[in-house]
Amino acid sequence: MAALIVTPHGPVHIRPGQENGAQAYRSLRLAALRNHPEVFSADFAANEAQPMTYWIERLHLLGSESMIYFATSNEVLIGMCGIYRGSGPKTQHSATIVGVYVQPEWRGQQIAEGLITACVDWARTQGVKIIKLAVVTTNTAAIRCYTGCDFTAYGVEPQAIYYNGVLYDELLMARTL
Repeated sequence: MAALIVTPHGPVHIRPGQENGAQAYRSLRLAALRNHPEVFSADFAANEAQPMTYWIERLHLLGSESMIYFATSNEVLIGMCGIYRGSGPKTQHSATIVGVYVQPEWRGQQIAEGLITACVDWARTQGVKIIKLAVVTTNTAAIRCYTGCDFTAYGVEPQAIYYNGVLYDELLMARTL
């Protein structure tokens, strides 16, 4: 599945991850963790220390259990969004969106929405019935994006992330397919 988003900066393509993009994926993920450590539960230093085989393996495992979509402009990664479904017989009906990130200069151009739509479409093809995500309650732009993609809040996880002496709550959101 590939999609095209027309922006003032030029066309942006939404496409599934590919193993040969591991280096670019690593760079984009590390930028997300470095620039916004308070909104991701993953740690920058721990991810930076991972060997290249770790990043290749993450892209190699894509298929019926998980998928990562990338937004590209002129073949350069500018955004990403992952989704994985439950692995057991009693949880395969459910999937979780993770790692949503768009480079700052590309925000506000419907790219995150395009990435989320790609994940929702993938989930439908896998027979998923509900998609969930968690977003730091202070990230109002992301909450607006998810609400615009038909996600609704169903709870709050208090003190979900602790970074630099500050505790952050996460808003739990879901969308039924």
